[in-house]
Amino acid sequence: MEEATIYSEVLLLLAGAVFAAPLFKRLGLGTILGYLAAGIVIGPVARLVTGGDEFLHVSELGIVFLLFIIGLELKPSRLWALRHQIFGLGLTQVLASGLALAVLGHMLAGLSWPAAIVAGSGLALSSTAFAMQTLEQQGATNTLHGQRTFAILLFQDLAIVPLLALIPLLAPDAETERFSGPMQFGIAVTAVAALLFAGRYLLNPLFRIIANTGAKEAMIAAALLVVLGAATLMQFAGLSMAMGAFIAGVMLAESSYRHELEADIEPFRGVLLGLFFMAVGLSLDLSVVLKNWLTILLAVPVLMAVKVATTYLGCRLFGAARNDAVLTAFLLPQGGEFAFVLFTTAAAASIFSGETAPLLIAIVTCSMALMPLVTPLSTFLTSPEPEDKMEEDFDGAGAGVLMIGFSRFGQIASQILLTGGSEVTVIENSAERVRSASKFGFRIYFGDGTRKDVLEAAGIRKARLVAVCTNRRETTDRIVDLIQSEFPEVRLFVRSYDRIHTLELRAKGVEYEIRETLESGLVFGRETLEALGTDEETAQAILEDVRRRDEERLELQALGDWEGSLNRWHTKPVTPEPLVKPAREAKRLDKAAEEAKTAEGSVGDSAPASM
Repeated sequence: MEEATIYSEVLLLLAGAVFAAPLFKRLGLGTILGYLAAGIVIGPVARLVTGGDEFLHVSELGIVFLLFIIGLELKPSRLWALRHQIFGLGLTQVLASGLALAVLGHMLAGLSWPAAIVAGSGLALSSTAFAMQTLEQQGATNTLHGQRTFAILLFQDLAIVPLLALIPLLAPDAETERFSGPMQFGIAVTAVAALLFAGRYLLNPLFRIIANTGAKEAMIAAALLVVLGAATLMQFAGLSMAMGAFIAGVMLAESSYRHELEADIEPFRGVLLGLFFMAVGLSLDLSVVLKNWLTILLAVPVLMAVKVATTYLGCRLFGAARNDAVLTAFLLPQGGEFAFVLFTTAAAASIFSGETAPLLIAIVTCSMALMPLVTPLSTFLTSPEPEDKMEEDFDGAGAGVLMIGFSRFGQIASQILLTGGSEVTVIENSAERVRSASKFGFRIYFGDGTRKDVLEAAGIRKARLVAVCTNRRETTDRIVDLIQSEFPEVRLFVRSYDRIHTLELRAKGVEYEIRETLESGLVFGRETLEALGTDEETAQAILEDVRRRDEERLELQALGDWEGSLNRWHTKPVTPEPLVKPAREAKRLDKAAEEAKTAEGSVGDSAPASM
């Protein structure tokens, strides 16, 4: 009967996770809140599942697996590059936020100093999942404030280990440990040394032997054995299981099996971590929340304000610009998932009273829920970035070719022109790109090609040809229109964005245009054909034939009602179509191969006619 009950409860939890996680993800609130909400509904609200504490105990393995994966990502070289941000800024943020919140907890909430220290430390931690998800959505992972945020989160992930180890020291009625005094310290050091030795000399050979057998299930079992074995060893030595998993991960960070280990552990980590958050929801005491709703209403904004302020000051102290400090601070105001671990562990050690841990968990949960609303507020506190400008100096400008835009396309084209002996004047409106190019010996003039006075100063009247190599389609059109209006005698060679842009440029009468991906795509296709076994002459014949038929098609579109087609293309997605029908294409390719082998003329002359 008991087994049937456990089975049905597990099914309910799985159903709740399947329903709630995608729903909250779609709403932009994140899967963590989805798991929490599912646990609250299934447990305290509907009372369909009881015994949240038992589920919480088992699901803590999700935290163990999470720390193992974090350790796998921490290569020594990466840690060294971020050492100042991680161990300087990260430590400052945790200490400043934790101390401020601990003082507030002691003075305003009446917590004892041990309880205030644990509460402040837990609330100082932020949600890695929430912050990194927001950075990815903003496309800001590799920005300065994105790297700074990651460094702080990384230190917080590391800080959970000593914080968990601190709880037994603060517990009022801590039981006598298995070992005490110098013996306990010696055993802990010995266990860490043994784990480091095993990671350095034993784990890689073990995984190599198992991998050579090709037994996938044995590899998964070995990964689980390493994580749980390291965690158990640290627990036996009186340290946390999380520390053991983390050390094992760091030891394997440079292993050739790191990615496979991460892939093997990730499903277990995801399921158990989701179960952990649901178990937190199951164990939430709604009576405590309803009884202390006013406290929660006041505590959440105070928590977020304190963390924003301390994080901002820490970033400024470590040399961050004002805008970067603001953006970083507003990514980290929420509580973190590790706070649940810390608070539940502290409650089990009798550091907190019966209502304190549920109350703190409710505060963390509410701060997470407000995260999507708080982060956008940073835009109101940041000042516009000053535009990077340089002095416009066109001394010595004026050549046979005036190139506008020095992006990757322009850099390649300029190499051909310079190698061919042509003099080229290049203007570029990106100050950073001008400075970068000057380091490699290029003389580029800073200026905006959409301005007539800049074109005059750059020597457009001396130029035999203008090459427009700008990135943005709108910018290209503005330059073309300006030149055709003010300098109609100038020959225009233009970089085209796509097929539609090509037709528009041809309608404007530019002398030459080329789609930016046309030739690279043709060459790529030809090389792929050769790699699949097609001989070089046949592959080149096919390339020339495709290029010729594409040009014929463009000419027909330019002569026909292409403007009406453009309007239709802009209102609905363009569906690519083959240049010839597949059945006839097969015959044509066979004919092309035969002609390429037997023809005595050039490759281009032997290309088959368009169908």
